[in-house]
Amino acid sequence: MATSHKRETARRTPRAALLAGSLATLATGAVVTAGVMSSPAPEQDLLAIDSKAAAGSVQGAAPRELPVISRSSDRSADAIGTRVDRLVSEEATRRAVRKADTRLWTTEALNLWTRPDRAGKKVGEIGDGEKVLVTGREYRERVEIVVDGKARWVTAGYLSDEEPLSVDAACTNGTSVPASVSPNIKKVHQAVCANFPEVTTYGTFRSDGEHGQGIAVDIMTSGSRGWEIAEFVRANSAALGVSYVIYSQKIWSVERSGEGWRGMSNRGSATANHYDHVHVTTY
Repeated sequence: MATSHKRETARRTPRAALLAGSLATLATGAVVTAGVMSSPAPEQDLLAIDSKAAAGSVQGAAPRELPVISRSSDRSADAIGTRVDRLVSEEATRRAVRKADTRLWTTEALNLWTRPDRAGKKVGEIGDGEKVLVTGREYRERVEIVVDGKARWVTAGYLSDEEPLSVDAACTNGTSVPASVSPNIKKVHQAVCANFPEVTTYGTFRSDGEHGQGIAVDIMTSGSRGWEIAEFVRANSAALGVSYVIYSQKIWSVERSGEGWRGMSNRGSATANHYDHVHVTTY
């Protein structure tokens, strides 16, 4: 018995369909090619293009133009450079130094730079609490000051028209504390007296507790001025040997400094709740 085999035959595609498909493929390729040629290259690639690549690899092809954005960026950089150069020119600087008439205090130690941009060189530093002559000229994040007759640039935001508080200043209002109190209480008195001379009453020795030991002092003040003094003592606790500060029914201590000012229970009176004085206990 003969076995019949089914023969697979490819279906023949009409010539017209083949021709149409080829034309469609060619058209699609042309569109894709045109799109690629018209799309601008990434900026990082443009920066590396040389004159031969810009002329095109196909003979007779029109030279490719660099995007306008690169040229405008170059112009902006040139303009910035020109502006800074004019700012730090000898004549402009000499005129600014000559006209400078404002003095401010540094609130931090600052680096000194020859100019305000990246081309500036560090030529030293100035300490905090220094009174400096300011020209009034600024550039971005830096301001110009005068040091030893020369223009120098420092970081903006660290100059103040108020003399900074200092724990080393001298007491000039005639107040004093007993000689037998602890050295740290003497430091606290001197620092507060020098920076807040209107305060003239300091309570030290009493018969009880830390006052009796000579390691505590009550600085008689109230209101917002009291908070200024309390914050000053807190900020300089390490230099003054302070253990804790109490004011306006709140306490701050070195041991729990991360918690900031903490509330206290009501003790019944303005004095007991420390509304009329700042209490300081030292080591």
